[in-house]
Amino acid sequence: MDRQRITVAGAGILGLWQALTLARDGHRVRMIDRSAKPFQLAASIHAGAMLSPDCEGEAAPALVSEQGRRGLELWRATYAGVIPNGSLVVAATRDQPDLTRFEKRTQGWQKLHAEDIAALEPDLSDRFPAALFFAEEAHVITPDTLTSLLSDVYAAGVDVKWGQLLSPIHDSDIVIDCRGLGARDDLPTLRGVRGERLLVRARDVTLSRPVRLLHPRHPLYAVPWSDGLYLIGATMIESEDDGPVSVRSALELLGAAYALHPAFAEAGIMEMAAGVRPAFPDNVPRVIVRNNGRRLFVNGAYRHGFLLAPVLAEAAAAFIRNGAGHPLLARE
Repeated sequence: MDRQRITVAGAGILGLWQALTLARDGHRVRMIDRSAKPFQLAASIHAGAMLSPDCEGEAAPALVSEQGRRGLELWRATYAGVIPNGSLVVAATRDQPDLTRFEKRTQGWQKLHAEDIAALEPDLSDRFPAALFFAEEAHVITPDTLTSLLSDVYAAGVDVKWGQLLSPIHDSDIVIDCRGLGARDDLPTLRGVRGERLLVRARDVTLSRPVRLLHPRHPLYAVPWSDGLYLIGATMIESEDDGPVSVRSALELLGAAYALHPAFAEAGIMEMAAGVRPAFPDNVPRVIVRNNGRRLFVNGAYRHGFLLAPVLAEAAAAFIRNGAGHPLLARE
């Protein structure tokens, strides 16, 4: 394999995995980002970072779940911070039909009843009549993970440049463009999807794994971090507005959190944030190859960025190595 000079543009979760994988594959890698500071403008910093390939099957194409299982495998093999406690999906008594629909659209679950839920998550005891437990799933803590991957990127010998834009004139053999919506001039089918989330500290709530609360209007997930912190998310709005969280969204998220566990009413709100995620029309991320393999676009993360980032990196590295195809790779 020839050693290539590769520029990775964009230092979010997709760019980090690309740079790390290619550097470890023996290439000379430079990673640039428009932010003056790490993750300052990255949509990835707002992610729930749930590694939930089977749960995602409820709404995503089968390809996402199939490749997501490989993504989870790569995360476990690469990052020691993966928390392998599974995922729990619950619904109030009146919303049990939503749980039944979720059950029919997914696989890999174990059906739990009230006593099973209490044994798995004592804080949810007597709150929900049934749940689905996805034991093989996992999650990571977003800021810790991004920081750790960046440290690994530096350790792998990647030349990282902050506050630098991608120039049409460069000295690289290959450019891998992971700039999200910044690449829309080259990828006109990209659209922005706004997501809003809260970070709260709830010391009276103890959850060991991400919990998804189904609701016909305001579904919610709560992801446990450390020191009593929970990421509460997330709205999915077809909008490219990257302004502050709206009052309506805040009320919906807080109300749904209270419905999950009343002790969230006493939580301290540490942060409200909104980000705009790039998505293709089918909401499936992919690697797009152009210019005879000299320009690769890795984009369209939607809500699957953390789950599929290692798979997209694996696909790009295999293509660069020997021209191999992949279900998430398209040649144009």
